[in-house]
Amino acid sequence: MKSSSQIKKIFVVGPAYPYRGGPARFNESLCKALCKKNIETQIISFTLQYPSLLFPGTSQYETSDVTPHFPFKIIRMINTISPVSWWKTARYINQHQPDAVIFRYWLPFFAPAFGTISRLLHSSIKIIALTDNIIPHEKRIGDKFLTRYFLSVCDGFITMSDKVMNDLNQFVHTENKILIPHPLYENYPRALSKVDARKKLNLPENEKILLFFGLIRSYKGLDILLEAIAKENLKNKKFYVLIAGEFYDDKDKYLQLIQQLNIQDKIILHDKYIPDEEVGFYFSAADVVIQPYKSATNSGVSMVSYFYDKPIISTNVGGLKEIVIDEKTGWLCEPNAQSVSHAIQKFLNTTNIETFENNIRLFKQQFSWENFADKTIQLIEKIDA
Repeated sequence: MKSSSQIKKIFVVGPAYPYRGGPARFNESLCKALCKKNIETQIISFTLQYPSLLFPGTSQYETSDVTPHFPFKIIRMINTISPVSWWKTARYINQHQPDAVIFRYWLPFFAPAFGTISRLLHSSIKIIALTDNIIPHEKRIGDKFLTRYFLSVCDGFITMSDKVMNDLNQFVHTENKILIPHPLYENYPRALSKVDARKKLNLPENEKILLFFGLIRSYKGLDILLEAIAKENLKNKKFYVLIAGEFYDDKDKYLQLIQQLNIQDKIILHDKYIPDEEVGFYFSAADVVIQPYKSATNSGVSMVSYFYDKPIISTNVGGLKEIVIDEKTGWLCEPNAQSVSHAIQKFLNTTNIETFENNIRLFKQQFSWENFADKTIQLIEKIDA
């Protein structure tokens, strides 16, 4: 069995800069944590992640002029629709002989590339699946076949919620799996004062602001939130909902719903992708973050909320209920408009929000990158035993 000091090299396969989004930032943070433990690491990223026809957003890339510095290499090599690139990637990994390769898996779309690369690797290289999702939020024919194609060749598995672990158990039967909570992102700017952040974003200075943040997809329940705002118990309450993110779903249906419900006066819409350097403005300006998801595995938005010590109103679904402690770090509710509206009312009636923020500061100490890296190494050691 290898000790952690004998593990010298771990590669991560998945997105990284200049790709934008949570998975890329996660992979970079994990590699930084591994580097601090004197483990050589690289990220093998994509030359093509999604074909333009399959990508619903405006861009897959960061728009900032600042190029970040990393203590590891990022190699762009994988074209997800080119088997030739899969073979070249496997050859490259075999030449460098890492102790393990961690594949960041969140959609069956990646299974053909990841599964084929894995099958071409030397048997001495341990294959780890770091899984955001096993069963995708938006299901398609063939998902299970593709997922099984990749998972069947893996030696070990990391999930970040009980929900994903339960889904994983439908596909694999091994002791070489571990649940590690999603760590706090640390790449965002420090918090501003609420006054300064609201001035920066031209937001009302004194009213309560609920933040719905991130890419807007059907499963995230923005329609539930809009219907909740229109409920009778909130009609005479003074607050705003700041919707900040790019629409990956039909924008018009939400705009029409806002009109139908006559809640225009409560909605502030920032319809764009929010780059990392602006994230702090939004979370600093907010009083609470709201996640009315219809389904969930885990959520990077929750971890960003805790980074900024913001309480969360969340539906009691998937991995979200594992992150929010009801009445201590936020409020849990059911994924329907009536329940969400009552949770919002609880928040608006709360006079001790500082207690929630203090609870978050204590609770979030367990979500460290060092802990995630340590447990990842332990899993690799276990496979080698």
